[in-house]
Amino acid sequence: MAQERYPSFRAFFPFYLQEHSNPTNRRLHFVGTTLVNALIVAAVVADKPALLALTPVAGYGFAWIGHFIVEKNRPATFQYPLWSLRGDYKMYGIMLTGKLWR
Repeated sequence: MAQERYPSFRAFFPFYLQEHSNPTNRRLHFVGTTLVNALIVAAVVADKPALLALTPVAGYGFAWIGHFIVEKNRPATFQYPLWSLRGDYKMYGIMLTGKLWR
């Protein structure tokens, strides 16, 4: 069966949110994205670019626990890597406003 291709990020984002319907999964993504952001800042401030090598572990580690163990689905990043990254940050921004925690 062919996978659906989305014509735009606007069309993709509802699918992305559906794949993150469990609040625990969203919270794990939030933790992972926060760690990624902190590692990027630390790498720049401390002038230690080697810290950037930890960003995939921090980001994907928490996200994959959220998908494989909590949500029991396949991460959208496997099929839509760039839109999923954009979706992560859009969801993160929404969560920073206090929404999507439940």
